[in-house]
Amino acid sequence: MSDSTATRAATGAASAGSTPGGVGITLDKVTKIYAGQGAPAVDDFSMSVQPGELVMFVGPSGCGKTTTMKMINRIIEPTSGSIAIDGRDVLSLNPNELRRHIGYVIQQIGLFPHMTIAENIAVVPRLLGWGKQKIADRVDELLNTVQLDPGTFAARYPKQLSGGQQQRVGVARALAADPPVMLMDEPFGATDPITREKLQAEFLRLQESIGKTIIFVTHDFDEAIRLGDRIAVLSDRSQIEQFDTPANILSAPANDYVRSFIGQGAALKRLALIPIADATLSAVTGVKNAPTVAADATLRDALDALVLAGLPAIDVVGGDGRAVGSITVDAISAVLGAELPGVPPAGA
Repeated sequence: MSDSTATRAATGAASAGSTPGGVGITLDKVTKIYAGQGAPAVDDFSMSVQPGELVMFVGPSGCGKTTTMKMINRIIEPTSGSIAIDGRDVLSLNPNELRRHIGYVIQQIGLFPHMTIAENIAVVPRLLGWGKQKIADRVDELLNTVQLDPGTFAARYPKQLSGGQQQRVGVARALAADPPVMLMDEPFGATDPITREKLQAEFLRLQESIGKTIIFVTHDFDEAIRLGDRIAVLSDRSQIEQFDTPANILSAPANDYVRSFIGQGAALKRLALIPIADATLSAVTGVKNAPTVAADATLRDALDALVLAGLPAIDVVGGDGRAVGSITVDAISAVLGAELPGVPPAGA
């Protein structure tokens, strides 16, 4: 998340229906024990999430990550502990009213098949008593935000949309009442890899403008790296093995359990988080018709372009299309502090 987004989120409104922004979430010693089970599903979970922060919960199936998230909006009631949103104890609030002010997106999407897309998005605003014109304006605004033309899609039914389009509607519905908090339970998990990548990119673009506080559950560590401001790597009973930025987890995993999630290619994963601006550029090559890479791209983008081009260096171009320098594999390796395994140095 950019500094401007973080600042906007930190100063954003604390309640739904106001200007975009997120609020803080605090979970303190939260435990969930189901009847008839000896061991807790979630045991003594504590975490503080900053306003406007996107926190990823990543862990294996059955570790308690979804249960933990659902206790925030009281779809699941905690056995003990406390949960506060913007300093307010959620256990003291009416559960239905609480949920109307927390956006919720799930993998199955959950659109009402008998309602149009516009009607699906308008569900919570109607419950909150918004006027018809205000609702109509908000539906159009949100459809445009998720890049679905209102004139084309508002009157359609869910079965008339692709899976990726339905997922975008699900996100729009969760944003309808401008909630300061969003909970997302593997929202892109049911889509194919190409659609998932597009939805992730759209989601990052959207978060840059809305700055919500988001808890996002996933089992996909690469998705966690791409989207999260911080990642909580969870083991059985939602035990936090490491809670840190993607870059710090990749460069300094806390233990073997965290390393098992990172898997092979940690250096390549780190490159996807580092902008080309962090590398020392060489002189412009001036090679005509050769591949180039954008100055605002990542070092992973640059490495991919170098490998595909089979050249010792490629030019880096700014927004005006002019080359501002060139980048080599050695320059990329230097940023990581070590040469990438299996990639020969430039000129070798």
